[in-house]
Amino acid sequence: MRRPRGGLWGHADFLKLWTGQSISEFGSQISGLAIPWLAAVELHASAFEFSVLGMFGFLPFILFALPAGVWVDRFRRRPILIIGDAARAVLLALIPILWATGDLQMWHLLVIQFAVGVFTVFFDVAYQSYLPSLVERADLVDGNAKLQVTASTAQVAGPSISGVLISALTAPYAIVVDAISFVVSTAFMIPIRRVESLPERVEGAPKPKMVPELKEGLAYVVRHPYLRPIAACTGSSNFFGSISFTIALLYLVRTLHLSPFTVGFIFAMFGAGSIVGALVAGRVQRRIGVGRAIVFPALLFPFATLVYPLAPQDYAVPILVAGALIGGYSQVAYNITQVSLRQAITPERLQGRMNASMRWIVWGTLPLGQLAGGALASAFGLRAALWVGAIGSCFTFLPVLLSPVRKIKEMPEPVVEPTPGEAELAAGMLAGPTPPEVVGASENRVT
Repeated sequence: MRRPRGGLWGHADFLKLWTGQSISEFGSQISGLAIPWLAAVELHASAFEFSVLGMFGFLPFILFALPAGVWVDRFRRRPILIIGDAARAVLLALIPILWATGDLQMWHLLVIQFAVGVFTVFFDVAYQSYLPSLVERADLVDGNAKLQVTASTAQVAGPSISGVLISALTAPYAIVVDAISFVVSTAFMIPIRRVESLPERVEGAPKPKMVPELKEGLAYVVRHPYLRPIAACTGSSNFFGSISFTIALLYLVRTLHLSPFTVGFIFAMFGAGSIVGALVAGRVQRRIGVGRAIVFPALLFPFATLVYPLAPQDYAVPILVAGALIGGYSQVAYNITQVSLRQAITPERLQGRMNASMRWIVWGTLPLGQLAGGALASAFGLRAALWVGAIGSCFTFLPVLLSPVRKIKEMPEPVVEPTPGEAELAAGMLAGPTPPEVVGASENRVT
């Protein structure tokens, strides 16, 4: 057996990033089932407490994503990745320690979930912004696809193994595996050698301020003809999807009475669909074009949520598995193409703020949907809340279908835009005699 050669297979630094991230993705899939199982079964959380637990994992994206983007654009991204992995390893290790001493309570889970979410914000923004500086632009789709293949493989194996570990060790001790995975990921990030170039600062220029840079990144996303509809599609899909997925585990356990292994198997099928999406995303994009490769998976989003309220109690598993397969494929195929498009069209100096703004918008809807899911389930029951999420998901594809995104054939080139300071300086210079170099800069700028 020989390792494949050519492309990113020969890129040593990418392989380190890929290996470390793949291992931590595997561990995260175990905690993704073990933590809510711990809350629902061992700590007997109510439907509202259960939804709040999920909300606390994503609330940091509302509070910290935009400032994180500014920091990621100011500093080197690899140290942020290392700190993010190491900190999450320590936080997750606290759960089994508190359980072993008999002190673990629901509020501990909420605090740890929130703290892990804060470090995840910085890690994810830096992670998506780091890849374009690590690999060539032409390799972005390949890089994102490779990262997603192993993440999807972890989604297949992780929940199933998590179900076995929960049954054998109980949920708190299964979380130890996730803490170890973050330690291993940190060890792979440290030896990456690719030197990042920091943004150039004019000597004597005033120190950039947080708020103007934050606004610049958010305005770039909101005004961009491609990024705005992608944000609307992803954000609305996350909102309605989180209404369903927040209470899905409670529904599977308390209404359908499924075992931990069966629940893990269903979640694993979502990962199996994800693997297919990751493997074919590049081919589909080359065959039908970038825009259609974004729109087509978005049309399939509703299938992942409709199966929960439609599944009959007597033979629910086959229908739930089919929905998980379609949902996994559509989510990953959509994400690989739209994330690669975002990375390709964004100037390097705005990568952090663009990714942070997108995360703030599209992940910021998750805690709102989780809170709504818990409130609806408490007021009207689990099945009624699942129907709300499923019906809402049927319309989330419209922003990309009705936008210029669907017409994109190939990855566009990034538009080189001036910083606010450069634009102000150019405007002042153009008010008087216009130097030749300013004329050239003006003629080459795309607006």
